[in-house]
Amino acid sequence: MDIKARIKELTSLINEANYNYHSLDKPTITDFEYDKLLNELINLEEKHPEYKSEFSPTSKIGGPILASFNKVTHKSPMMSLSNCFSKEELEKFADKINLEFGDLLYTSELKIDGLAVSINYENGKYVSAATRGNGLVGEDITLNVKTIKSLPLELNEKIDITVRGEIFMPHDSFHLVNEERLANNEEVFANPRNAAAGTIRQLDSSIVAKRKLDLFVYTIVDDYKYVDSQSGVLKYLKELGFKVNPNYKVSKNNELSKIIDEYDLLRKNLPYDTDGVVIKVDNLLIHEEIGYTAKSPKWAIAYKFKPEESITEVLDIVYQVGRTGVITPVAVLKPVFVSGSTVARATLHNEDYIVNKDIRINDIVYVRKAGEIIPEVVSVDLTKRTNQVPFKMIENCPVCKTRLERKENEAFYYCNNLDCPSRNLNGLIHFASREAMNIDGLGEKVIHKFNEFDYLNKISDIYRLKNYYDELTVIEGFGKKSIDKLLKSIEDSKNMEADKLLFGLGIKNVGAKVAKELLKKYKNINNLANASFDDLILIDEIGEVIANSVINYFSNEINRELILDLENLGLNFNFNTKEITKHEFNDKKIVITGTLENYGRKEIASILESFGAKITSSVSKSTDYVIAGSEAGSKLDKAIELGVKVLNETELLERIK
Repeated sequence: MDIKARIKELTSLINEANYNYHSLDKPTITDFEYDKLLNELINLEEKHPEYKSEFSPTSKIGGPILASFNKVTHKSPMMSLSNCFSKEELEKFADKINLEFGDLLYTSELKIDGLAVSINYENGKYVSAATRGNGLVGEDITLNVKTIKSLPLELNEKIDITVRGEIFMPHDSFHLVNEERLANNEEVFANPRNAAAGTIRQLDSSIVAKRKLDLFVYTIVDDYKYVDSQSGVLKYLKELGFKVNPNYKVSKNNELSKIIDEYDLLRKNLPYDTDGVVIKVDNLLIHEEIGYTAKSPKWAIAYKFKPEESITEVLDIVYQVGRTGVITPVAVLKPVFVSGSTVARATLHNEDYIVNKDIRINDIVYVRKAGEIIPEVVSVDLTKRTNQVPFKMIENCPVCKTRLERKENEAFYYCNNLDCPSRNLNGLIHFASREAMNIDGLGEKVIHKFNEFDYLNKISDIYRLKNYYDELTVIEGFGKKSIDKLLKSIEDSKNMEADKLLFGLGIKNVGAKVAKELLKKYKNINNLANASFDDLILIDEIGEVIANSVINYFSNEINRELILDLENLGLNFNFNTKEITKHEFNDKKIVITGTLENYGRKEIASILESFGAKITSSVSKSTDYVIAGSEAGSKLDKAIELGVKVLNETELLERIK
């Protein structure tokens, strides 16, 4: 086999599949076929790196981890658009232009709710990409943008060109990212735009690749070199191989109001967020003549949609029991259509949320989707209130009837019965999840099904499912093939890292990161189980709350029996410490304060931890270094007072580069 020719052929096939799927939304091969081609290419490139192209589709998996983002000066300023919030304002915008330049045509394009990016190509090949920044200077995000599947690394013409577009996170990707963050006890992203912005500034491009961002391109810098209209720009971009949003129209100004109404309806069924319509004079040749303000072009404007709210009735308030025993009130709504889907439930978070908004059963309420995703009750229509009874929090668990507890300074009520069936079910779902033990095939529906048949009631039951092989294979929807695959995945999970097991146990306040920190110290789950409170609070980032959670968990006899059972079943209890590069930051306690020019706090903390540093939140005599950015306050003052070594950003870069 001619390896070089096969690599070239695979590259062509994968690029074509990417374009058809991500740009045209017309897949030509199955996911299985795509993965097979990609894996073959990865293997061939690993064995024959001399034949790998810098524009290979495998580069979309991710590249080297950066220390920071370099600053980039834009060749042409990235200006923002002026906004309008009513059709009257839009009419004034168009009338003013038409009065001076005649009856013009306008393009109307969906305004994607993401973040702007500028992308450069030389001789038709991808070179670089940068954020908007302040409009004049942005950040170099070349490696991260390269991972976006819809981005062509080579154009259909060998030209030098700079294009601009919007990076966004589709709804499906947003759901997956937040599910993962919830499982890791991390704060979820409020909306897809925040998720996209947080993702594109990751220093590890492999993380960016996993989060499946997307891109629409909508303009060319110096566009008049190629075409003479905005509608022509969009057509030409598509010819070059870019993904262009298909929702754009060319019209006279008297049709703009109708077009906006059409887009307002359309956006409710789109798989991504859009917050308005961008209206531009279609004729590019008179843009310069129309001119600019200091911040915005006068030939374009953004019409912003109003957040969609619907009115419905609260039929009931019910309660969910989480894996840690948290009780979450949920509003049962009279089904109502909101932002593209029918909503019948909305989380009410906790008692304080309900009391503050004074939500009652049978109230008429306004509902919307936070970030166009998560249903929430916005407010109550008090003019429709009659004799509704004020809300009163339940006192007992809705499942096992155990008396609920609310701790001081906490917003949530808890069911503390470790044998509560609802807690156990949710605990099983968490334990088997991808972020914990990653048991493929043991999802929420399967767990509920096996629970109905009494095969699965607690975590250790997972590893005894093989004892019911014949019974499992005759359950409707299953068979020998699927059960064999599930049992293999269960067996494989016994070798998962011990910190994944610890996280999977669902100990309150012990997320994925905390689990790893605990086992770095104790090396083995049994050692941790015998740790004292005084020892635990000596670990950086482990305060009294987490220490108490760990002590309470392992002091419970039921939990002790589970730990012993899991060890006897052969699960891995030992933590394998990865060797850390020898560096001056090894085992040093470091505090980060102020604003760094090139880093976010979490990014620099992650880099320092990779050098073996311990990031702490307060300055004390035991602190080894303080990293001080601009506007560093009391922590810097205290460091100077205590004689702690202070590094500015430049000095830090010298040490970690």
